[in-house]
Amino acid sequence: MSLKKIVPTKTKAWKLLESHFSEIKSAEIKDLIRTNNPDNYKINWEDFTVDISKNRLDDKALSLLFELASECGVEEAISKQFNAEIINETENRAVLHTAIRTDGNEKILLGNNDLVPSIIQTRKKIQEFTDDVISKKIKGSTNKAFTDIVNIGIGGSDLGPVMVVEALKHYSSRLKTHFVSNVDGDHVLEILKDLNPETTLFIVVSKTFTTQETISNASTIKNWLVSSLGQKSVIKHFAAVSTNQKEIQKFGIDPDFVFPMNDWVGGRFSLWSSVGLSISLAVGYLNFEKLLMGANKMDLHFKTSSLEKNIPIVLSLVSIWYNNFFKCETEAVIPYTQYLHRLPAYLQQAIMESNGKSVDRSGNKISYQTGNIIWGDTGTNSQHAFFQLIHQGTKLIPCDFIGFNKPLYKDNTQHDKLMSNFFAQTEALMMGKTKIEVENELTSSGISKENLTFLTPFKVFEGNKPTNTILINRLTPENLGSLIAMYEHKIFVQGIIWNIFSYDQWGVELGKQLASKVLKEIEGNSVSKHDSSTNYLLNKYLSNS
Repeated sequence: MSLKKIVPTKTKAWKLLESHFSEIKSAEIKDLIRTNNPDNYKINWEDFTVDISKNRLDDKALSLLFELASECGVEEAISKQFNAEIINETENRAVLHTAIRTDGNEKILLGNNDLVPSIIQTRKKIQEFTDDVISKKIKGSTNKAFTDIVNIGIGGSDLGPVMVVEALKHYSSRLKTHFVSNVDGDHVLEILKDLNPETTLFIVVSKTFTTQETISNASTIKNWLVSSLGQKSVIKHFAAVSTNQKEIQKFGIDPDFVFPMNDWVGGRFSLWSSVGLSISLAVGYLNFEKLLMGANKMDLHFKTSSLEKNIPIVLSLVSIWYNNFFKCETEAVIPYTQYLHRLPAYLQQAIMESNGKSVDRSGNKISYQTGNIIWGDTGTNSQHAFFQLIHQGTKLIPCDFIGFNKPLYKDNTQHDKLMSNFFAQTEALMMGKTKIEVENELTSSGISKENLTFLTPFKVFEGNKPTNTILINRLTPENLGSLIAMYEHKIFVQGIIWNIFSYDQWGVELGKQLASKVLKEIEGNSVSKHDSSTNYLLNKYLSNS
């Protein structure tokens, strides 16, 4: 059966939330935090502590948000997803990226077919290939061991793997991993210039093996390799993650170096699959498996926990509160570890490609806000950049702060300084600084009365800025898996409540189709009829290229 088509704004809970919002929209977090039941705002699970107490929420609003989730059928939708029902209706597909991280002790039926044996078989192939490359059993065409891996993909075939490889650098194998994604030739050539063709293995990741950016880069790399090592080197230096056997064979890739993809796994949720081959090579298979098992633990938590203690559900409801009632359009993600510097970019695709929809599940135009704009950077770098806008700007920007109790290096003597900023910033965003506090501070500094009067308004912080705190014991492959899966499930819950399909991405297609047409015109040096602006720009380009 399909997902229910419930317009959220017509539910009883939504109308009650609108009424209650008008009553508490100006409430101060510092006051709410004293009167709210603290047990409602903290969830401890495994190595995670999630604290939502620094939000413009009271117990009644939170309760009504849970009622909204119930009215919109969130728990039923979760069951349908995990039971392999066709919830990606516009593409007639089940949504089973969760299946890829199964612990192997269950049956996952798609129709009458149990998917688990093939998932475990693929995982075993990834393990064997990873172990053979790292142990130097598999070598290049000149019998030299591989030292470098280059992942060639784009979108979900790039953003997930590169984010995880960066996040788990502390756990790296002996191999150096590189990523080529942009069709910009300068990107691929910049990476190739420092590589030795004899010791580099390339992984082409494209379900259809026709993605323009990926195949263009793969062809450029192939020509570079052949120019150094000859045509026969291709079979030794390329692997593929794809389903297009014909094109793979034509390219010259060894069938033993080909890994499958499944149509029930969306690209932006595919790092757990064969798409994660570069992750496995970068950190070793055992760490890749721990990543999967961490995600699997979050899946179980998401599937079995009550609404009130379910981390992805709680975070999605807080986000909806700001997006749809406070009319906040953006959310910032601030990880306090340099290892997670690519997490905001990864979440941009995962969230904005999933929930950037303006048509509901009945095909009707939506009258309320859906997908959030996601952005961010690492703390403390971001404190010296865009935090000015969050603290004193005109926009209300909810933030997720992600921090870790323990650093990865034993001789890291700076971790307490990092975490002091982590805790201080959420407190400062909530508390702000009043006019009286500023005046007292300036007076004690001995400043003149005239300067005090001038400076005071510039130093006042209104505070009352909302944050979620996600505190994790340590950055491990397992905890990273849980963190990523947490955000995946948050996306799903929001899509259910907003009555949209989160797992298609038709909006990606139009520009690609037009680009193919324009490319033919550029190659033929003949511009056909476009709008006047595009015609002018294309002719300008052709006259200077």
